[in-house]
Amino acid sequence: MAMRQTPLTCSGHTRPVVDLAFSGITPYGYFLISACKDGKPMLRQGDTGDWIGTFLGHKGAVWGATLNKDATKAATAAADFTAKVWDAVSGDELMTLAHKHIVKSVDFTQDSNYLLTGGQDKLLRIYDLNKPEAEPKEISGHTSGIKKALWCSEDQQILSADDKTVRLWDHATMTEVKSLNFNMSVSSMEYIPEGEMLVITYGRSIAFHSAVSLDPIKSFEAPATINSASLHPEKEFLVAGGEDFKLYKYDYNSGEELESYKGHFGPIHCVRFSPDGELYASGSEDGTLRLWQTVVGKTYGLWKCVLPEEDSGELAKPKISFPETAEEELEEIASENSDSIYSSTPEVKA
Repeated sequence: MAMRQTPLTCSGHTRPVVDLAFSGITPYGYFLISACKDGKPMLRQGDTGDWIGTFLGHKGAVWGATLNKDATKAATAAADFTAKVWDAVSGDELMTLAHKHIVKSVDFTQDSNYLLTGGQDKLLRIYDLNKPEAEPKEISGHTSGIKKALWCSEDQQILSADDKTVRLWDHATMTEVKSLNFNMSVSSMEYIPEGEMLVITYGRSIAFHSAVSLDPIKSFEAPATINSASLHPEKEFLVAGGEDFKLYKYDYNSGEELESYKGHFGPIHCVRFSPDGELYASGSEDGTLRLWQTVVGKTYGLWKCVLPEEDSGELAKPKISFPETAEEELEEIASENSDSIYSSTPEVKA
């Protein structure tokens, strides 16, 4: 029986959502941070989308956001020429790192001791977070503004993308190891530590490369311009979203398109799989984040699979429900919190 995808809609932002990142799996579950042009990055419980808090302090659009592995720290990159590091538990601002231009990307090392930044001034910077007063190390070489900068290979190397190039750098020598050139603008880059893979999107292409050698592995062509793509942790599926407001899901091995559906009311800027692979999140020009099930109909998070009566002829669809103990609390929460996390009737998009 066909199952219908029922996304959870997370509202709260007032401008386009341009970046998303999940934490690793912690004893408290996993978490999701969103960067938005409203300048107010938000932290949510990853499996339900429940709002936890908003980091207040930036004076411009926030272009990049990330969490460290155990979700104790957050970092944000903004148009106010700063990157900020936050205590993700208390929400307190820990430090502000001044830059000379708009900052687009932030990434922690695995031990959370260093922060890598990149932005419009074409420089990569490495900050020692235990010595915030110290000058950062700088790596130059990019010829246009840096869109994404990521640690890779156990923090021994760095991957960075500007308008039409992806570069691999050696952390110890601060020198370029190799670069890839594209004939059109690179829209996103995701690093997969397991298997050392790189997912790069440009135009309608979703390309997979080795993160060690930058050699190509395979690529897919989508029906529309793609702004972001993400590979499932088990490397079974990939999802992509872009200019036609649609999300596409492909079988990674065969390349077959498994699903496509319109889930937003504006171009999709970012998509990411959760660390357990059970769901993926999308952020859009329409100012919302949505959470989607990888396997439609599975009971997980707020999704509870309910099959309709045999004779109704309806499509089966997962129902969004809450644990019985929370039913009464839910009405109280909704009345207390005018910025309700979910619209009262979750939208169903075939």
